[in-house]
Amino acid sequence: MLPALLDLLNPPGEKEPVGYAFLAPLDHFLEKHRVPIIVGTLLVTVAGLPLLHYMKFDFNPINLRNKQAESIATFLDLRKDPNTGANAIDVMTRSEADAKKIEAKLEKLPEVSRVMSLDSFVPDDQPAKLKLIAQAAKTLGPALNPDSVDPAPSDQENVESLKSSVDSLRKTAGDGKGPGAVAARRLADALQKLADSTQATRDKAQEVFVAPMKIVFDQLRNTLQAQTVTLQNLPPELVASWKTKDGLMRVEAEPKGDPNDNDNLRRFADAVLAAEPTAIGGPVSILKSGDVIVNAFIHAGILALVTISLLLWLTLRRVVDVLMTLVPLLVAGIVTLEICVLIGLPLNFANIVALPLLLGVGVAFKIYYVTAWRQGRTNLLQSSLTRAIFFSALTTATAFGSLWLSSHPGTASMGKLLALSLVTTLAAVLLFQPALMGKPRETLKDEDIANDVT
Repeated sequence: MLPALLDLLNPPGEKEPVGYAFLAPLDHFLEKHRVPIIVGTLLVTVAGLPLLHYMKFDFNPINLRNKQAESIATFLDLRKDPNTGANAIDVMTRSEADAKKIEAKLEKLPEVSRVMSLDSFVPDDQPAKLKLIAQAAKTLGPALNPDSVDPAPSDQENVESLKSSVDSLRKTAGDGKGPGAVAARRLADALQKLADSTQATRDKAQEVFVAPMKIVFDQLRNTLQAQTVTLQNLPPELVASWKTKDGLMRVEAEPKGDPNDNDNLRRFADAVLAAEPTAIGGPVSILKSGDVIVNAFIHAGILALVTISLLLWLTLRRVVDVLMTLVPLLVAGIVTLEICVLIGLPLNFANIVALPLLLGVGVAFKIYYVTAWRQGRTNLLQSSLTRAIFFSALTTATAFGSLWLSSHPGTASMGKLLALSLVTTLAAVLLFQPALMGKPRETLKDEDIANDVT
């Protein structure tokens, strides 16, 4: 719509040239030293290629979330406990014999800390253990199950007991300066405050402290009533989580080491898959998802470059001119990835989207220069074209910068990579491409330049 409006409204031209005349020395420098600039840029780019070997893809989607958020922080704490199974890998089988073989095989892996199956819930050496439990029940039974229970104390009796405890604590602590004396006086102050408060406050405190103790005592009573455990008398809910009704059984392996370390999870997943190729679970899923994403974007990048090259050929009709456009684009892309390695910015499920944008934005800026160069324009850095490219880049950078400032780590990493790619693309356009193109094949006449500026 904009070209139509310009044609319809026909706004007046600029009264003065709108280029950057102060860049004239840089124009002359790039023209005079074009060979060292081209060779130096290519050498630096090629010398940095080994860095790409260390380019990492962060396949863990949790790292794209705000770790300060309560839900994410809680999950990170919970998955440190192997009982949650947050990082477990499962192997499914329909044979109990195969399940035992799989369990024995996985237990030998140094990357595995624990292997479990339904059989893991049936204790070994039960007769000896039950005998010990029976002896403990005989000793603790009278205390846990008294013949008679005194009535609960009244609130006044609780107050008197609290005050008696306060006096005993303060008398014991005296004027001592040690940590025990300090803690005793602090406890005495807290009990005194509770004794001086209302009955409702004391009832609430009793609920907080006494109710959990009753639960612990109930658990202890149940423990002392243990009986022989078999696969047949395990709770149905537990059995259902390890064995389906049609006989499909699960063998679970837990990783050794830091569960939040991507390299550790990768080693764990690779080791388990090498032993059992049919293994499934969180680490395997996110690892393979990352591999699929990386391969997909590699294929997409190759197809994009081929398509861009074809479109450039249809437009420019010269192989040399196509290379004039593609070489700076490739240099900008490679340098962007090299800088990512140097600053420790890994690719992830979010910021990898920036790579196709780099190709699109980069080729747009570069073809402007090639087209002007083919028309015979010189001193491109001083021209209004550079001004247009610069402000177009600033507009794009504003959008990318807003992503970078996001509190969401995934969005912020996307903005950071987009901004970095924009900087390298702009540098390749303004500093490398003019030296690569050199002098135009045909130079515009003075009257053509004047008409163009007008």
